[in-house]
Amino acid sequence: MIKLYDHLASGNGYKVRLLLSRLAIPFERIELDINAGETRTAEFLARNPSGRIPLVELDDGAYLAESGAILFYFAQNTAFLPDDPLARAEMLQWMFFEQYEHEPNIAVARHWLAHGAISTEQQQQLADKQARGVAALTRMEGHLGGRQWFVGGHCSIADIALYAYTHVAAEGGFELAPFRHVNAWLERMAGEPGHIPITQA
Repeated sequence: MIKLYDHLASGNGYKVRLLLSRLAIPFERIELDINAGETRTAEFLARNPSGRIPLVELDDGAYLAESGAILFYFAQNTAFLPDDPLARAEMLQWMFFEQYEHEPNIAVARHWLAHGAISTEQQQQLADKQARGVAALTRMEGHLGGRQWFVGGHCSIADIALYAYTHVAAEGGFELAPFRHVNAWLERMAGEPGHIPITQA
């Protein structure tokens, strides 16, 4: 059985859990306390030298890290990965957006405020993180006007990647009420078959 090395509060880990649940792929989840350094042990670093979760151990013993790569791997030959080359590239475009413009601001603000003691330096950076996060949400709002999903006519792994931290953005001090199209999309995502909440192990 597939093993998922994970941390329950992690949006990056949740992306993988959510896709596996949507695809009804069984897996064994192994919880690691990232705050206690459990991803920095020699044993874990031998599996993933970057020392981060999520990490999957496949049935043949191979390891695969980085949430986007893991999503891409499991989405192959499913409806979550578009067949059309342009649509697939657009999907990757939104996944890169999530990693470069969305996650570094929305996820980081959430981590500082909800999952740790915020330092003086972080407090000084928080307003900038939140402003950049609002900019990312605004871009999403504009894109979702007149469409249900980020790419094509159904949910893809771009939606899963963006959903993970967007739906808990309030924990980072973000007000989601003004983003009407984003909120409608969040409701659609939560209504999809196989949906699980971020806190479900």
